Amino acid sequence: QVQLVQSGGGLVQAGESLRLSCEASGDIPDLIGQGWYRQAPGKQRDVVAAITTGGMTNYVDSVKGRFTISRDNAKNTLYLQMNNLKPEDTAVYYCNAVAPGYSYWGQGTQVTVSS
Repeated sequence: QVQLVQSGGGLVQAGESLRLSCEASGDIPDLIGQGWYRQAPGKQRDVVAAITTGGMTNYVDSVKGRFTISRDNAKNTLYLQMNNLKPEDTAVYYCNAVAPGYSYWGQGTQVTVSS
């Protein structure tokens, strides 16, 4: 069983920064990729950033240049550094890890950006 436990998030003002963390524990299989998603009220859950096992990263256009996805393999932890936050970044953020035949999700953490 794999568990993804998220930390970070909270309420900030526009222009400020936050870092989200996602620590994996349990019998972690060989992962194909990891990512961060977000879901705003009344909207579907969408990918924000992703990282492959080889370290290649991809971002949705709206966060390029502001968000950085990274991981510390020694700590089994995925990060999302969010700079210059905007009110439209307000959402519940989820980390995700994908292995062959499996998709694991964190519990979600609220990020609220006030203007």
